[in-house]
Amino acid sequence: MSRLIDKFHKAALSSVQPMGFNISRNAALEPGLLIIVSMAPDAVKNNNGISHASGILLRRGSSPLTASGIKKIIEDVPDVPVGLYLEDADNKEVKSMADIGCDFLAFSASSRIFAPSTDKKTGHILEVDSVMDDSLLRAVNSLPVDAVLLSDKFAGGALVWHDLMIFQHLANTLAKPLIINIPVDITPEELKAVWEAGADAVLVEASAMKAGGLKKLREDVGKLPPRTARKRGKVDVILPRTGEETRMAPRPDEEEEE
Repeated sequence: MSRLIDKFHKAALSSVQPMGFNISRNAALEPGLLIIVSMAPDAVKNNNGISHASGILLRRGSSPLTASGIKKIIEDVPDVPVGLYLEDADNKEVKSMADIGCDFLAFSASSRIFAPSTDKKTGHILEVDSVMDDSLLRAVNSLPVDAVLLSDKFAGGALVWHDLMIFQHLANTLAKPLIINIPVDITPEELKAVWEAGADAVLVEASAMKAGGLKKLREDVGKLPPRTARKRGKVDVILPRTGEETRMAPRPDEEEEE
């Protein structure tokens, strides 16, 4: 299994308040909210705070992406899962990225489909837009992808109520881990709001962060409270299950009937 996807599974266990036996949340191996940093390959070696990230998402920068270059990055940061955003790729390129050790691959909904790896060691993250029809979003729950990345970004660099409504709606609709783009200057209050809305991970652009910014963000994540009771339902669908069927997230009216 992809190490990043495994982190999602472990984070799901720590995202709600334990019940009984006085279980401490501090014993969790992962924080409830993962931090994924987006960066160009040539910026990885110069980022001293990268160890505070849950994962690295490589994007094309000024220098071309090569298999040897990506493999070198993976070897240089063995403790952090490294993934790649594919603009578009065929089966051959996808296989080569998996063979060199890419932990996960992210791709847009408009990119070509490719055959999933047989060893299932590479995670697949699908990028979606909030303007997609609800029926299309619910269809993602049955696709062979492990997590969902929201392409939307905060308007004007600050969180507004409309953003929060979008995050909450997607969290209610999707039965897979949800990754939200956040600005580097997000406040602890805004981060808490994103967390309570149902985000399972945040994606932040490393090049825009000041020195020590990633460490500060990790500290803010560590201070987040457990999920409230009304958020607990999603834990069941994030945790690994036997069989191939994927449980659909209940619609709000179905939750009320229960």
